[in-house]
Amino acid sequence: MTENLPITVLVATKNEEANLGCCLAALKPAQRVIVVDSQSSDSTEVIARQANAEVIQFHFSGGYPKKRQWALENITIVTPWVLLVDADEVVPQVLWQEIASEILREKPKDAYVVLKGFHFLGRQFRFGGFSHSAVLFFRTGKARFEQLVNEPANSQDMEIHERLIVNGTIGKFTNPLVHRDFKGLEAYLSRHNLYSTWEARLRYNFIHRKQWGSTTIKPSIFGNTQERRRFLKAIAIRAPFEPFLWFSYHYFFRLGFLEGRAGLIASTIRATYISQVRAKIHELRLKEITAK
Repeated sequence: MTENLPITVLVATKNEEANLGCCLAALKPAQRVIVVDSQSSDSTEVIARQANAEVIQFHFSGGYPKKRQWALENITIVTPWVLLVDADEVVPQVLWQEIASEILREKPKDAYVVLKGFHFLGRQFRFGGFSHSAVLFFRTGKARFEQLVNEPANSQDMEIHERLIVNGTIGKFTNPLVHRDFKGLEAYLSRHNLYSTWEARLRYNFIHRKQWGSTTIKPSIFGNTQERRRFLKAIAIRAPFEPFLWFSYHYFFRLGFLEGRAGLIASTIRATYISQVRAKIHELRLKEITAK
């Protein structure tokens, strides 16, 4: 039932030798698997080719599009469906079965929201609210990424928290992806330092221009999970003591304390991340004042 499904999977990579093998091993039900790489200096490409995946190199020159949108625009995809997966994510069999059931329905939706299950410090979290949902599965040609902050060429070359804008109906899968990073905590923190720089630019742009970007998800408290998330973010960025509020949300309100020390560490990292974002926004303000 889940063999040779008419799906192209796009896997975004850069130096992912620690994670890629597990990811690709779980993608056998898909008709086509393409690894979109950013000139990895480790054995990422070798691992991909050994798993019979196609490898296409992406060279980022700044601005829009970033890696995934570039792939959607420049790779000829003949399958009717596309699935986006990170190298540190695994598609479990139960999710493949759900995907197969949905696309065989008489009138499937045009896109589907997928939950990214959260694994941290060697354990799968049940509490804390760290998992998040996004549109990752869609009909070919029915979705494209938001155009938010125009990044310089030496910055993060892949979409971070940009969401897919869908031209059509959106459904939701009940079974989550397994998100498990084997690179360790140092790589996790380093990656989120880059993310906080990106988010600081995004927030600074919103505060001054009252918009997230030129083409974006429409914020709506009554919309789908992506629209609600964007609505709530516009409120959160103006809240005093935002880092403490996020810590309290994850650790107390969403019961992250039930995950033990790992829950405390994850909640603290989340609060620290927001602190870094706000500090970098302050730095951007100072640079603008100095430039005047």
